Amino acid sequence: MTTTSPSTGPVSPTTSRLRPLPHGALRLTGGYWGEWQERNGSVVLRHCEDWIERIGWAGNFDGAATGEEFTHAGIEFVDSEVYKLLEAMAWELGRTGDPELAERYERLVDRVAAAQDDDGYLHTAFGRPWQRPRWSDLEWGHELYCMGHLIQAAVARLRTAGSGGLVDVAVRVADHLVGVFGDGGREAVCGHPEIEPALVELGRATGDHRYVRLAQLFIDRRGNGLLGPIAFGPEYFQDDLPVRQAGVWRGHAVRAMYLAAGAVDVAVETGDAELVAAVERQWANTVATRTYLTGAMGSHHQDESFGADFELPPDREYGETCAAIASNMVSWRLLLETGESKYADLIERTLYNAMMVAPREDGRAFFYANTMHQRVEGAAPPEDDLSARALSSLRAPWFEVSCCPTNLARTLASVESVFATMTDDGLQLHQYGDYDVDATLPGGATAAFRVCSGWPTAGTVSVEATAASGTPVALRLRVPSWASEAVLETPDGTRSVDGARSVDGTRSVHGEDTVTVVRTFAVGDRVTLTVPVAARLTVPDPRIDAVRGTVAVERGPLVYALESTDLGRDVGDVVVQPGSDPLDDGPDAVRMRVRQRTVHRVGPLPYGDPDVQETEPETVRLVPYATWGNRGPSTMRVFLPVA
Repeated sequence: MTTTSPSTGPVSPTTSRLRPLPHGALRLTGGYWGEWQERNGSVVLRHCEDWIERIGWAGNFDGAATGEEFTHAGIEFVDSEVYKLLEAMAWELGRTGDPELAERYERLVDRVAAAQDDDGYLHTAFGRPWQRPRWSDLEWGHELYCMGHLIQAAVARLRTAGSGGLVDVAVRVADHLVGVFGDGGREAVCGHPEIEPALVELGRATGDHRYVRLAQLFIDRRGNGLLGPIAFGPEYFQDDLPVRQAGVWRGHAVRAMYLAAGAVDVAVETGDAELVAAVERQWANTVATRTYLTGAMGSHHQDESFGADFELPPDREYGETCAAIASNMVSWRLLLETGESKYADLIERTLYNAMMVAPREDGRAFFYANTMHQRVEGAAPPEDDLSARALSSLRAPWFEVSCCPTNLARTLASVESVFATMTDDGLQLHQYGDYDVDATLPGGATAAFRVCSGWPTAGTVSVEATAASGTPVALRLRVPSWASEAVLETPDGTRSVDGARSVDGTRSVHGEDTVTVVRTFAVGDRVTLTVPVAARLTVPDPRIDAVRGTVAVERGPLVYALESTDLGRDVGDVVVQPGSDPLDDGPDAVRMRVRQRTVHRVGPLPYGDPDVQETEPETVRLVPYATWGNRGPSTMRVFLPVA
């Protein structure tokens, strides 16, 4: 099968205000994201592959292919981890063409294909005489969820190679689903959304609108009580309200945002402005009331869910890595549809903090849940054992539920896809780093630029033309919402830019969120955007009870943390010296004036009038939050009480 839509990244709307660049038109050349993408390709993918082989998750497909009874390894949805790994491999192959990786990829695809039933159904935990029947546990079985990840993996291969064995498998799966759940079929939904965006993307890639129609049915059915009752209530599945009626994301965080991503996809393909507006409203309300400073979402451990408005405890934060990735999936779709920079702002915040806190520096261990206040040091988990999913004392090599490492792998393999977009006459740069862009705009102009910056620790972005544009090109650069000001230098002169806007976009906005240079570029023409990257204090909304009376430190797009490794003792009793401002300390660290507070109790309960003593002020070092825990067990906190 050959693609009928443009070869792009994971998201390719048929029509949108901003268009994704063709696959390969933007190439990372180094810097933060280039180094991590290389590490992902050389380390993370192999690490994930080794673990799914070792613990039998890939072997489930071998057992299913024999037709004989076998013991299924892992929880019901481990098929999806194999599929996410295959998606990551496909994007990496599209980038490098590595022949050794190609061999590994094809061997794994062959094993998956061998397990597919004659009618197209494919799941290793259901449907055989000794297993539960197909579609018998839509609440928890994750059958459609797994098939969604299979389809997304196939779309990645379709867009990087044009065809492949996994594409044929996915089309057969999708055709089977149309027959079972399409018009006139079973009226049902999956307990874990994911099939919806996958079906839309397959429809876009193949030109077969039946898949988009099935996704539309799943979106319209949601919220009508089709899933059975559970202890967490129907909002856990987002089955309490139709998507169009919901005002905020609620319930299980990853489920909520995968559903929202699918809703935007369906709305764009069907011209449903009401549905897009519903997701825009949910995004704005959730960002304003249910989002952590890092961009993380989900404050409840028990059900991995959003809490109530302003229920954002840092020490009990769940902040699942997959939720950060899902948040960016929605924001990217809304950015493409609306062109509004507030979505790129949240993507930046979430990428650098809520997502990249997950991997250890060597790419061989991960957080699943991401706290912002570690009260006890914990212990380093064994390098060769499975860990519980919410372990947060240190990163673990693998989990009993390891959705996050493979999700991170597929995201890093295609991370450059959210850096830039194009319109008929222009190129828009949303994220900064080191990369080359070489694209032909729909209007015919050449957009070829080399982008260099020290992001995220330095605030200068240099954009140099590497080919003549031929006709005028509108080059648009995002001014980050955290920037108080900016300076734009062009071949025609220099001008100042007013910054300082609201991050969530729901309150009054002043200043510019983008700057645009329109010219016929010649080779060597340079545009430079400079924003001050200086440490700053951030005060939480007073309605967030858990952090009232505290401050946090940010620098550029990075959130900073105090770690006991630098303090030399526990972080629990540190208070900020009143009137102190953070000071820059090199390219990736800041310093703060703090005191050590000691509390002596005079009664049996932790209440009353305690004897409080404070030491003389001292200056301590803070590090980027995403790097915490890389130097061994430690305590850590982001929000610091003010003395």
